[in-house]
Amino acid sequence: MTQRARRLLIIVAAWLPAALPAYAQQLQPSPNVPAKQSGTTSVPRSGGDAAAVAPPSAVLGSVRLEALLTLEGQRIDQGLVWRVFNAKSELDGKPKLIATHREASPTLRLPPGDYTVNVAFGRANLTRKITVKTSSDGAVEQFVLNAGGLRVTADIGGAEPPANAITYTIQSDDRDQFGNRPTIMTGAKPGLIIRLNAGIYQLTSVYGDANAIVRADITVEAGKLTEAALSHAAGKVAFKLVTEPGGDAVPDTQWSIQTPAGEIVKESVGALPTHILAPGTYAAFARKAGKSYRRDFLIRPGDVVQVEVVAQ
Repeated sequence: MTQRARRLLIIVAAWLPAALPAYAQQLQPSPNVPAKQSGTTSVPRSGGDAAAVAPPSAVLGSVRLEALLTLEGQRIDQGLVWRVFNAKSELDGKPKLIATHREASPTLRLPPGDYTVNVAFGRANLTRKITVKTSSDGAVEQFVLNAGGLRVTADIGGAEPPANAITYTIQSDDRDQFGNRPTIMTGAKPGLIIRLNAGIYQLTSVYGDANAIVRADITVEAGKLTEAALSHAAGKVAFKLVTEPGGDAVPDTQWSIQTPAGEIVKESVGALPTHILAPGTYAAFARKAGKSYRRDFLIRPGDVVQVEVVAQ
């Protein structure tokens, strides 16, 4: 071996003991990077709620849920939606939805602890807490909704109303601190059965798109179907601005229908707008090209009339 080769061998031999520990350290997996073994990458579990995803080794409790219309009534067998929430989140302080069930009587298998459960049956619902224990296998939690049904029928002067001409709103009698009624449902159609918690409600029924409105207070009893019949009295009115009596309608006219006290009942734009109005006296204002024209008119129940306003 030449003298140069021997010198290189000595240098390499001296470098290896110092370099190997640093090189071996580079090969060690970072504490933040999953190690690879046998071609499989293990991903560390991100922080989450133990109630939402239970570890395979966790001990689970079992609770079956049931819903009844009344305390002495039969179990509800269809139409239920169950929502299960865990404790409040540390991020926003709100309960976290962890499960939704649509079976009539679902069985929950969850880690021991307290949970909030909401059951909805149509517009009737109940929310309360349950406790799951490791020894709760076979336990049953009953939710008594105290709910009933409401069916509204409507007529116009005793006659059947046109399809989709009437809708009504349901408001609860449980007023807030400002005296406002919470709205339970809007756009309800007559003839349908609406499931509600037992209590007092106000119905506001609207025929057409203006002021043909009927209100009524009704009481829904638990386990019973309440029937409410509402009757509307109104007239149908078409409006027309003309340059001479019997003439053609002036297009793009702005209309304002008001009470004698000046309260606006309906506003619209068009050549021949048509509205349903409650019986009474009104003033029709037609505006065109910066000018306004007025005509007073009377509506009786069952009227179908045309109000012609002459631009002069």
